[in-house]
Amino acid sequence: MSKHAPRIGVVGVVGGWSSEALADAVEKLTGFRLLIDMQRCVLDLASGRVMCGDIDLCELDGILIKKVGTSYSQDMLDRLEILRFVKAGGVPIFSDPTSILRLMDRLACTLTLARGGIPVPPTTVTENIDHALAAVIAYGQAVLKPLYSTKAKGMQLVDAASEPDLRQRLTAFRDAGNPMLYIQKKLSIPDRDLGVIFLGGEHVGTYARVKDSASWNTTTRDGGHYEPHVASSDIVALAWRAQRLFHLDLTSVDVVETEQGPVVFEVSAFGGFSGSQEALGIDLAARYARYAVERVAS
Repeated sequence: MSKHAPRIGVVGVVGGWSSEALADAVEKLTGFRLLIDMQRCVLDLASGRVMCGDIDLCELDGILIKKVGTSYSQDMLDRLEILRFVKAGGVPIFSDPTSILRLMDRLACTLTLARGGIPVPPTTVTENIDHALAAVIAYGQAVLKPLYSTKAKGMQLVDAASEPDLRQRLTAFRDAGNPMLYIQKKLSIPDRDLGVIFLGGEHVGTYARVKDSASWNTTTRDGGHYEPHVASSDIVALAWRAQRLFHLDLTSVDVVETEQGPVVFEVSAFGGFSGSQEALGIDLAARYARYAVERVAS
């Protein structure tokens, strides 16, 4: 890195609260502000440059990834590949695009957790409607989940006992753009789940997402709200083991406490800003910016 104040860009969504907050936090520390919209980036292999406007991302001193798009999709994979190219050229990126790639597909995340010995809900994955039908019947109640989504977008709750035509319901879900059917047993859980935040592998804090009485899930998108929570040492230890599998700089691990013990739903590559701010009063953007600046300067 050169001797000037580090030029650290933020990959995010222009106008998005968390992206703008992180770009502002970086500017406060360095005097440099660049919010990178990946839709505007151009990769030219002949020159080895990745241009965002007039700035070559390969000449930056570092990059923080907050969001790679407004919604989870396969397009995000291609954008991360471009960022992987930038990192391979020597630019430090937080978190590593290769690590984030393993979290974009819900199935990849779940399989990594399961193979890592992390308890996850009973899950069936198949392209076969007959096998999917048998799984839902065995589970009783199940959640159909798109492979690329966040905040419960596109998820559907199905009840084998009350669904008038379960096969038709599964077929419609498949035909709506979900050829790989990801089916998870609906667990009997309290009215909340937990977001356990880690920065550089260190536990920052834990918040709870408390569901609205009319919703089956806890997301704020469906009326849930954040509350502070003091997690047990067992919960923190489990979440730490889960996030360690992905080697992320900043992450939030979604944990739910069931009658059989704690279960991990997923590990997020981007989450935690709203929950930490609203429930814990923690300015995670400022902490993440300082974390990156210190590592770029070292």
